[in-house]
Amino acid sequence: MVTKTRKTKETDISVSLNLYGEGKNNIDTGVGFLDHMLESFSKHSLIDLDVKCVGDTHIDDHHSVEDVGIVIGSLLSEVLYPAKGIERFSNSSVVMDEACVECDLDLSNRPFLVYDLDVYGKIGNFDAELVEEFFRAFILNASVSAHIIQKRGKNKHHIIEAAFKAVAVAIRRATEKNDRIGIPSTKDML
Repeated sequence: MVTKTRKTKETDISVSLNLYGEGKNNIDTGVGFLDHMLESFSKHSLIDLDVKCVGDTHIDDHHSVEDVGIVIGSLLSEVLYPAKGIERFSNSSVVMDEACVECDLDLSNRPFLVYDLDVYGKIGNFDAELVEEFFRAFILNASVSAHIIQKRGKNKHHIIEAAFKAVAVAIRRATEKNDRIGIPSTKDML
């Protein structure tokens, strides 16, 4: 289990992460919908995740959502690199009722995000546009290359939850141990 804290004028965050865990979690970001998504992410990635965030949610949820993504991504980068003895590449399509979202992933140590989810407006009190902010912060700080693409769907909750689950399963598959691979790059480093 690795731990990182981040304190700014907008947020005070503590995150602990165990990459090869059981999907156990204790999430309290102050943003209910994000808590739900991170619990699902933890469960399906099998990453043990403890998150505590106190943020300026009296303004809105933006800083909390983005900063939690920064800290979780930074921790993932810390435990991934230099990459050795893992699959590195993976993909996952997750269906949630009418929705289907795909994540194609490369644990490349070169951050890049392609994000194509058609979600706008509110889900309860949550601004759906913050999902992109979370994934951008998470993916860039994790130094991962990810394509998160909506294949089908109309219900915003279903689309977003399918995205979190697809990313989770793709990370679980990409971090699968494979000693035959050694360093998973022709450059001999990632």
